[in-house]
Amino acid sequence: MKCEQEKIKSFFKNLDRRIFMENYLEYANEDRPLSIGYDQTISQPSLVLEMTLLLELTPESKVLEIGTGSGYQTAFLAEFSKEVYTVERIKDLYDACVKRYINLTYNNIYFIYGDGSVGLKENEPYDRIVITAASPDVPKKLLEQLANNGIMVVPIGYGVVQELCVFRKNSHGVIEKEFIEYVQFVPLVSDH
Repeated sequence: MKCEQEKIKSFFKNLDRRIFMENYLEYANEDRPLSIGYDQTISQPSLVLEMTLLLELTPESKVLEIGTGSGYQTAFLAEFSKEVYTVERIKDLYDACVKRYINLTYNNIYFIYGDGSVGLKENEPYDRIVITAASPDVPKKLLEQLANNGIMVVPIGYGVVQELCVFRKNSHGVIEKEFIEYVQFVPLVSDH
């Protein structure tokens, strides 16, 4: 596991965030979130790295990402997982991300346009789930789609500050929640 984490850290150092940005390119190397339009942001790099490490990805992981956004987090997931299903509800962001990935070398990413707040039942269960927007409360529908021995990372809460939490489902389906730290994310928007 330590070896995988070192590989992820190395990938992080070498991945140019500007690939995933159209504006504010001069700030790409700063460790802060930046607007990508539509009241959405590309997360600060250190937080993307931390959330990726918390997922404990393996080469066999099937991952569900809720909130593709710019696709920055998606690159980390695709690099260290078998399959990534990523859902974006804003059509312009979805289209831009699909176009952006034409020039990248990943063939294990499945882009889905739609409301990710309810997950993606047709491909469940998922070994790992990451939500890149603040869920107002524990996303029960997504926890149901998490495989046994799976891990979900999600910011939870209303308002300006949320709790970054890790949920682990053991081999018997019992779920444990761990608080990591306080974070700031845009809210998870749902059509439901």
